[in-house]
Amino acid sequence: MLRLNYLLYWIFILNRKSTHHSNEKGTFATMKSAIIITGTGSVIPDVAVPNNAFLNHKFLDESGNRIGYENDVIIQKFQKITEITERRYARPDQTSKDLAAEAGLKALKDAGWNKEDLDLLIVGQNFGDIEIGSRVMEQMPSIASRVKHIMEIENPNVVAFDVLAGCPGWIQGVIIAEAYLRSGMAKRALVIGTETLSRMVDKHDRDSMIFSDGAGAACFELQMTELDKGILGRAALSYTKNEAYFLKSNPSNNPKLDRKERLLKMKGRKIYEFAISKVPDAMKAALDNAGVHLSEVKKIFMHQANAKLDHSVGERLFKLYDIETNLDEVMPMSIQWLGNSSVATVPTLFDLVRKEEYMGHKIEEGDILLFASVGAGMNINAFVYRV
Repeated sequence: MLRLNYLLYWIFILNRKSTHHSNEKGTFATMKSAIIITGTGSVIPDVAVPNNAFLNHKFLDESGNRIGYENDVIIQKFQKITEITERRYARPDQTSKDLAAEAGLKALKDAGWNKEDLDLLIVGQNFGDIEIGSRVMEQMPSIASRVKHIMEIENPNVVAFDVLAGCPGWIQGVIIAEAYLRSGMAKRALVIGTETLSRMVDKHDRDSMIFSDGAGAACFELQMTELDKGILGRAALSYTKNEAYFLKSNPSNNPKLDRKERLLKMKGRKIYEFAISKVPDAMKAALDNAGVHLSEVKKIFMHQANAKLDHSVGERLFKLYDIETNLDEVMPMSIQWLGNSSVATVPTLFDLVRKEEYMGHKIEEGDILLFASVGAGMNINAFVYRV
């Protein structure tokens, strides 16, 4: 994290290009470079899957034994912890690239950009393209290349690549895009998060009920402004000594199925304990890097892992500052009806709130926002943004 922040600091200093101009009052103001979000877009898949769709599933433990509860009890316990009542799955004719391209085009339209004027197209994803009924993860060419193809972007100067960083992939893509923009290598970037986790889950694993599909995107531009706005600070960490395999690909819990097949698996308790002990400090590190106090933050856009985990992280963050707050007002949640769509959760939720389409939440000019995520790796990252 320190190395990343040090690099971004010097990129910022070298590329600052501060200029002075006379404002309306006749005084001179310093112009600064800023990384501004100019547009957002998201795709909420059409297929809604309620919890009762799992009533007839045969849930097994890791040893292949039947879990000692009826499915309705398993689902009740699951809903109490995660608060998930339904999730969204992609249509059979859609893959990750399709969701990503649609979200990206929406973001470009919202920004008023010509797609050929992009410099950078980054896609955060983890499992590639998976056709319905297949477990084959297609990763070549990259999803970003496939998305650029679907979007019919002809300009070869639009560099497209993927970021594989677990659920934090979209935020990691934002941090990478910021480095490109501040270095002068790019002026406009489109960062997309897309996933179809429903095609990589084990139907015999209770955790399969958490995961879902979706895509979210945002446009970032280097602008000169006299206001202190845009991306103000960031933090990124990777814990791998003991935590690398808290999320990984393993065979089904059903021993009768193909043992060579690899499905999404996680150690839920260990991830929860890791998240509540490490993520609040990482979020504080991003705030410190930005020179911002938590009391100044208007909204927190947290990866929608599950409600219990997110609430616990939020509570511990505010405890670090000895502040009492109503988390429901500060930290909007979409896990209850969208499930956990990995890299798509943060940009999707941000898009909904930014366009004032979500439960009365709104963002106004001057508001400070905190974005954060945690996931496979184990990776944690965050960035601070002033609207």
